[in-house]
Amino acid sequence: MTSEQKNERYQDIRQEILAGREFSLAEVIAREGGDFLKGESPVPKLVQATTEINVFIAQNIADSSGALQQVLQTWVKGDEASVSRYLNTPLVALSEILESLITNQELLYELVKQVDFRWGQLYDEKPYFQQPGQAPHPDDEYTHESVKQKLIELQEIVRSFLL
Repeated sequence: MTSEQKNERYQDIRQEILAGREFSLAEVIAREGGDFLKGESPVPKLVQATTEINVFIAQNIADSSGALQQVLQTWVKGDEASVSRYLNTPLVALSEILESLITNQELLYELVKQVDFRWGQLYDEKPYFQQPGQAPHPDDEYTHESVKQKLIELQEIVRSFLL
């Protein structure tokens, strides 16, 4: 059977299928739009990259209470500018975000404050907010230094994946 005969056969079958159907605009749009996303994911690249980063965080951060993981994932979702620069290499975006948190004390303190707040929500307890230059409370799980250390450890894991 030649390609022309196959095409005619296809058209005949298609006409038979459509013969008993009523015309609807929705069907026409569906038929014409069927090839619109062919080969592409309907999920935007930014969402894919953010999800990949957040899955990586969940699988690789040492955080038994989960508050740091949740807040860090929220920060990633909120930092669309960094993530969108590295849509094809999302771990580079994560590395950049971690670097900014590790090296910028004000950002780190704000992150720790949000993590403490989230911890208080999760455990329905009053969180311990460490003030800059102040010694942490003995029961505080998320101190400036402990969070910074966890971020450094995560940064090292990210770098090992990028090599």
